[in-house]
Amino acid sequence: MNDTLHFPPATGIGSLPGTDAREAAKTATGAFEDFPHLPELPARGPGADMIGRTAGLLVELYARVEPSGWRIGDRPGRDTRRARSWLGEDLDALEEFTQGYEGLLKVQAVGPWTLAASLELRNGEAALSDPGACRDLAASLAEGLRLHLDEVRRRVPGARLVLQLDEPSLTAVLRGQVRTASGYRTHRAVDRQIVEATLRDVIAVHDGADGGGPVVVHSCAPDVPFALLRRAGAAGISFDFSLLTERDDEVIGEAVEGGTRLFAGVVPGTDGPLSDPAGSVMGVRTLWRRLGLRPGLLPEAVTVTPACGLAGASPGYARSAYAHCVRAARSLADNPE
Repeated sequence: MNDTLHFPPATGIGSLPGTDAREAAKTATGAFEDFPHLPELPARGPGADMIGRTAGLLVELYARVEPSGWRIGDRPGRDTRRARSWLGEDLDALEEFTQGYEGLLKVQAVGPWTLAASLELRNGEAALSDPGACRDLAASLAEGLRLHLDEVRRRVPGARLVLQLDEPSLTAVLRGQVRTASGYRTHRAVDRQIVEATLRDVIAVHDGADGGGPVVVHSCAPDVPFALLRRAGAAGISFDFSLLTERDDEVIGEAVEGGTRLFAGVVPGTDGPLSDPAGSVMGVRTLWRRLGLRPGLLPEAVTVTPACGLAGASPGYARSAYAHCVRAARSLADNPE
């Protein structure tokens, strides 16, 4: 699908500071007129956080907050209702600010492996410890995403949806670095083929569906598995650009040549001085030269984003960071060399 799709030059990752859904929707739609996203506001508390919000989407699986984190339970409780209520509030606000909108619109959810590493089973261990639980979780997530995307389409009928799966724990899952409940051991690494097949199944909910669209996988952890994500069907890969090393050059070059969109996180996610827009994308230009890629390909291959979500930033900085992404993307387009 990514071979015919033109991605706009800049967007946000997902989370924003504060607790006001209307203010967040206004920020996300105002800053990115041709590629807004559904904001997430984790400062509201459990259920608005990344894991709780996605747990609220699950079908026939429910989760509740325990002192140690989110745990799978038997029935929907207060925490599930709260997560769904806040998501409804966010969708109401988005609908209000996207009247008549036609274009790409991004929605985010936690991917199956970060969810399996973060949700606990009844015994307190991560779902990751049980292959059957991982399968059930992925199937429940896939069905929940299908319903969620249908709901967003109903509310913003002119939009073409882009689904972003947040997978910050993916590398740790592949390397056997996710700690057990005791903290003394780690869960064994999951076979790469199983990881890839599960991601492919979840991606297919949107990418392979009628009226579907592209799926982007986001991770602001080091060593993003670019090749695995491309094989699983990701049309775009979103990452913290500052964590790239030269050993990523080959897979990045292959991704670009294969038509995978790079969502380059070049603007810091927490308050600090912002360089001039051209300076923010200097590293992207340097990478391009190192790879020997055609400069004119840059705007066709790169979408500029913050390095990660902006939940830890101040509201003023978040607005500045979004405006800075747009200006930095313009600088890349105007002067790719």
